[in-house]
Amino acid sequence: MKIILAILIFSIIILFHELGHFLLAKFNDVKVNEFCLGLGPSIVGFTKGETRYALRLLPFGGACMMEGEDEESSDERGFINKSIPRRFSIVAAGPIFNFIMAFAFALILVACAGFDRPVIEDVQEGFPAAEAGLQAGDEIVKLGNKNIRLYREVSIYTYFHEGEPVEVTYKRDGEKKTVTLIPKLDEESGRHIMGIYGSSYRTKGNAWETLRYSVYEVRYWICSTIESLGMLVTGKVGVNDLSGPVGIVKTIGDAYTESRPGGFYLVFLNMLNICILLSANLGVMNLLPIPALDGGRLVFLIIEGIRGKRIDPNKEGMMNFVFLMALMALMVVVMFNDIRKIII
Repeated sequence: MKIILAILIFSIIILFHELGHFLLAKFNDVKVNEFCLGLGPSIVGFTKGETRYALRLLPFGGACMMEGEDEESSDERGFINKSIPRRFSIVAAGPIFNFIMAFAFALILVACAGFDRPVIEDVQEGFPAAEAGLQAGDEIVKLGNKNIRLYREVSIYTYFHEGEPVEVTYKRDGEKKTVTLIPKLDEESGRHIMGIYGSSYRTKGNAWETLRYSVYEVRYWICSTIESLGMLVTGKVGVNDLSGPVGIVKTIGDAYTESRPGGFYLVFLNMLNICILLSANLGVMNLLPIPALDGGRLVFLIIEGIRGKRIDPNKEGMMNFVFLMALMALMVVVMFNDIRKIII
């Protein structure tokens, strides 16, 4: 059941991403040669009109293969022969559809389970928050320059800014107050903390609050992904800290196992949460300005617009291929680390 759930979640998210490319390609009258889910050899497929639809062996991937996407084409409906705005919209549609999907899932989650307001439930004696006078019932509205909407944003902020002094703006009885806290080392956890506890209770709101907090939910995962990438670039985390398909499958399996005693509803909510995370993550990752990813293709289009001249499609295709191989090699390393962690 765990494997089936993982494959189903991966398939839905990837399929929706590729559907974004596919629909915008059709809208812009670009010929789509193949639309497939999965990688590797084709298991089953059929052709309708000019497009072949296929299911491939490996469930972790997918593609919308367009005429003239990585090579010259004499077909006027080839991707390469369309205007820059049209090509830009087709490439950007994949990540945008991931953000749309993340929002749709977040809307269901928040409507069903509510949202976690950044309200302090308790403070820990001997730590900066208590010493500065913060108390239960205070609502944190800002940490540094970051507006806070969910309590999880407080936790993730302290994780990404370990040990750094932080200006905390909070609201008490409708009045805003500001204090500066210097996180203190907690011997038990080995981390620098402010000494506050948030409520695990989730609040349900009206229709407008549900919409608003669904946006905040997606924003939380997007910002967390970007911050994590920043830590990777600065060396605060390494390749060994990354998770690939194997690690994600394990995470989904663990979430399913822990949720199952609570019944179908709890499993459903936890799977929704994972879907939001993965969909937002895929959207951000695909927008990275790296050849072979959608972000890299967008960069090439921007350069083309500035130069007023097309980049040689064969050279661009070769660069995309080289970086794709590099990304595949990285995925193999990450997968090996995931397996090693599971075994150890």
